[in-house]
Amino acid sequence: MVTPMLAELGGSIHVGLAGLGSAIGVGLVGMKASEAVGRNPGAFGKIITIGLIGMAFSEAIVFYALFLVH
Repeated sequence: MVTPMLAELGGSIHVGLAGLGSAIGVGLVGMKASEAVGRNPGAFGKIITIGLIGMAFSEAIVFYALFLVH
């Protein structure tokens, strides 16, 4: 009786922490990318490409967590 309830709670915490980590990761990548463009505006294309790839990898963490829970 208690075990399924704990499993449900553990899954919810799992997804919540993955979402929190992903949000922090995307925020840090965006912050550093805008800082880098401010320092070197000529490298905008390379910086935005690397930043978007980094954000995509960070967002993938949430999808892995969701697939593992369900």
